[in-house]
Amino acid sequence: MELTKIIQTVRGAVISSVCLVLLSTGCATIMHGTTQDVGISSSPTGAVVSVDNKPQGTTPVIAALSRKDNHIVKIELPGYQPAESTITRGTSRWVLGNLLFGGLIGVVVDATSGGLYALTPEQISATLTASPAPKLDASAPPTAIPDRLREPIARR
Repeated sequence: MELTKIIQTVRGAVISSVCLVLLSTGCATIMHGTTQDVGISSSPTGAVVSVDNKPQGTTPVIAALSRKDNHIVKIELPGYQPAESTITRGTSRWVLGNLLFGGLIGVVVDATSGGLYALTPEQISATLTASPAPKLDASAPPTAIPDRLREPIARR
């Protein structure tokens, strides 16, 4: 009789634990995680990419970004004008799964973990424009020739 009681207690604890685990995770967090890979490319390639002022590498690059936040992407290459783009978060389609299967607890878990969101755009491609050459001011007087250089020129 004692053994039966122990088995029932253990069984109840296991079932309770499984239910607690299932209720404490959100559907979207399970299905697509709290980060999202975003592809970033440029023409020409080899530009330095930073997201939220943190270096990510050079183009082409795939950045794993938190779904919880909006992000600012900067793409820079010497001799070219920098490009900047914003990645924004929106509600993921997986939130419907939470409402159907996870209830309010699943929605709260996904909202706090970031799994509730999806980032757009999923790809960024920048065509970098060459920086304009510096303009020379034709109206400026010519630079004076230093005396030490004037003599060799005059001897020729």
